[in-house]
Amino acid sequence: MGVSRTRLAVVFGGRSTEHAISCVSAGSILAAVDRERYDVIALGITPEGRWVLAPDNPALLALEGRELPAVKDGRAIALPGDPTVGGVVALEDGPGLLCRVDVVFPVLHGPYGEDGTLQGLLELAGVPYVGSGVLASAAAMDKTVARTLLSATGLPVTPARVVRAAQWAREEADVIRQVAQLGLPVFVKPARGGSSIGISKVDDLADLPRAVEDALRCDPKILVEAAVTGREVECGILEDEQGRPQASVPAEVRVVGSCAFYDFEAKYLDAATELDVPADLPPELTERLQAMACAAYDALDCEGLARVDFFVGPGGELTVNEVNTMPGFTPTSMFPRMWAASGIDYPALVDRLVQAALRKGTGLR
Repeated sequence: MGVSRTRLAVVFGGRSTEHAISCVSAGSILAAVDRERYDVIALGITPEGRWVLAPDNPALLALEGRELPAVKDGRAIALPGDPTVGGVVALEDGPGLLCRVDVVFPVLHGPYGEDGTLQGLLELAGVPYVGSGVLASAAAMDKTVARTLLSATGLPVTPARVVRAAQWAREEADVIRQVAQLGLPVFVKPARGGSSIGISKVDDLADLPRAVEDALRCDPKILVEAAVTGREVECGILEDEQGRPQASVPAEVRVVGSCAFYDFEAKYLDAATELDVPADLPPELTERLQAMACAAYDALDCEGLARVDFFVGPGGELTVNEVNTMPGFTPTSMFPRMWAASGIDYPALVDRLVQAALRKGTGLR
C-alpha cells in the first residue's frame, strides 16, 4: 500500500473586488503544484460568498486579454469551523464528508479572505494554511492600522489622512482642507483594498470629491496619501525553517505608456509596466532595503510570506508603502518573479510555502 499524499486545498475567488486576480493567482498555483507530492482540490468562492467545488483546471482561470475569470456556481461545499470534521463537506448531491484536508493555500486577495477572516475559520477548523495568522492578516489589510504599527517600530511611512464615509458626509469641506495640507498630488485609496482597485491620483483639489467617492464605493474607510517622489521597488519575504524572514532580491516597477501610475489597468490589462528584476540599486541600498523589509514583516507579526513595497527617493531615502501578506501569484506578479531571480522557481516556491504551513500548524504560536 502506497503512502498517502498530502491533501492540499487551493481556495480562491471570494467576495472582494480582487476576485478575478485571486482566480488568476490560483490558476498559476494549480499549474505549479507537484502532483506527485500533493493531492490537490480546488475550492472556489463565488462573488456572493458561496463555496463550491471548482474544476482543477488552470486554463479556466487564466487571464485572456481583457476578460477576467470568475468562480461560477458548482457543487456546494463547506469547510466547517469544527476540528473534529477534518475536511471539506458536501452540502448537496450526497451530503457528508467529501475529503480530508491537510493544508490550505488561501490565495485570496482583499477583504473576506486576506484580512484574517478566512484565517480565523481555518484556525477554528484546525487546518494549517499558508501565510500569516489572523492578527497580521487583519493588520496588514487595513493600511491605517499597518501604518500605525510600522511607525511605532520607527519605520518611515508616507504622510496621510484617514477619512471615513460618515466624516466625509458631515465634514467634506474640513476634509478637503486637511488634504490640502498634504500638498498635491495625493493618492486616494480604499483602506482595505488591493490590486490598485479604487485608487485615484489627484492633482487638483477640485477632483478630490470624485476620487473620494470612487474609493468609498470599495471601502467606507479610505486613505489619502501624499505623493512621494521616488522609484517603486518591492521586496519578497519568505520565512526559513526557523521562522526567520529572508529577503529576495528587490525589483522595480516602472510605468510606461499612457497610464499615470501603477493602477489595475497598468498591472493586469494594458501591459503598461516594465519590471526590472533585480532592481538596479547600489549594493548598500539593496541591503538596507532588504533589512527594512524584514523589519516591516516582523513589525506586523507576519508569517510564511509577504511582499513589502517601498518608495526609493533620489538620495536613497526609503519609505514603506505597504505590506501584502498574500501577494499576487499571477504569471506577471512580482513576488514569484523576485524569488525566481533569487534562486527559487515557482514550483519550489509553492512547495516551500506549503511545507512552512505544515510546520506552523494552527493554534497559539
